[in-house]
Amino acid sequence: MTPPPSPPTPTPRLTPTRPGSLALVVLVACVAAWALANRFYGDLPTFTWFPALSIALLAVFEVIVARATKAKIERQEDAGPVEPLAVARFAALAKASSLGGALFVGLYAGLLLYLLSERSRLAAAADDLPECTGGLIAAVLLVAAALWLERSCRIPDPPDDEES
Repeated sequence: MTPPPSPPTPTPRLTPTRPGSLALVVLVACVAAWALANRFYGDLPTFTWFPALSIALLAVFEVIVARATKAKIERQEDAGPVEPLAVARFAALAKASSLGGALFVGLYAGLLLYLLSERSRLAAAADDLPECTGGLIAAVLLVAAALWLERSCRIPDPPDDEES
């Protein structure tokens, strides 16, 4: 009689974000945004600062959470206890934010390329440049903050010393 098979070793379901995945999202969104702007720019509403500010606020929130989470995981003084469920939620937020931020980077980059190419011909294109540039900067900051939050949620390797 053969022994029953051992259960498979569980693998993490939330893997670290791959830079190649983010680059692909940025590239596809950039090409799509440029093509859509090239075809439908006249039908778009005027750009505002609201999307860029919203993205920037999310990036600031994730930076604050990343610092606090890293301090808790490293068990720094006055950091408080680690809440595993909260860390898992922050890791999921970071993963989603990095992909969403990459999407916005691509969209703003494609729009910015279109606006730069048309700014001498269209007055509206020149007027939309500051808001689009601000959105691109905010989206890049969101991706950076999300990757930092994701890294802050990692469990450190155990020390080599058995006494510690």
